[in-house]
Amino acid sequence: MEKEQSSILTPNQKIEIPEKKLVGVESEKEEAKIPKPTGWRLLVLPFKIKEKTKGGIVLAETTLERQQVASQVGLVMAMGPQCYKDKERYPEGPWCKEKDWIMFARYAGSRIKIDGGEMRLLNDDEVLATIDSPEDILHEY
Repeated sequence: MEKEQSSILTPNQKIEIPEKKLVGVESEKEEAKIPKPTGWRLLVLPFKIKEKTKGGIVLAETTLERQQVASQVGLVMAMGPQCYKDKERYPEGPWCKEKDWIMFARYAGSRIKIDGGEMRLLNDDEVLATIDSPEDILHEY
């Protein structure tokens, strides 16, 4: 049986996206299935840990799924039209932009199940930090 391809990105995966396409989405058919954030919301793809630890232990599927649900790091795929537009709350401009890796609270946002994983819709004020690489953050499992 062929393993189902995951839509979750890894930090080393190169992202080349034509304009007006969502990050990590390869076809128009897939893009139609993905929600488009409205208002001040961000669409985030949680980071997926590697299936094998540094010591060579292969992690169970349930462990990987549980880790993805509890993930605190993700890739910003799309932003709603009002993200960071409130000049009173964000006088210095946006905290992040599309294609940035961000940190957020462990169970923040609304979780959305898609083929191959899960996505999150976060409010723009739920972003805690931006990071260069999700592998810089210790992921507990």
